[in-house]
Amino acid sequence: MFCKNCGKEINDKAVVCPYCGVQTENLRAQSSKSNGLAVLGLVFAFLIPIVGLILSAIGRVNTTKGDTDYGLATAGIVISILWMILGLMFVILWFAL
Repeated sequence: MFCKNCGKEINDKAVVCPYCGVQTENLRAQSSKSNGLAVLGLVFAFLIPIVGLILSAIGRVNTTKGDTDYGLATAGIVISILWMILGLMFVILWFAL
């Protein structure tokens, strides 16, 4: 592919031109991609942890490591697990008294 700014030939996967530094269409395509399941998983992690865990796990599988949504999905998984552990501890303590 060729840079739209300087006209030099660049790698097809380049996100910026190595010669002039202008962003390519690849960068715009990468940044506009969003995984809704990762975001929903994080939200549901606080509301209904089991649903948050499932959605976050699916969202994490559908993203690549290093993406923002990958981090959101991982946070959703961790928060869901913590809420389920706290809920289980609360139930055990409730019935122990």
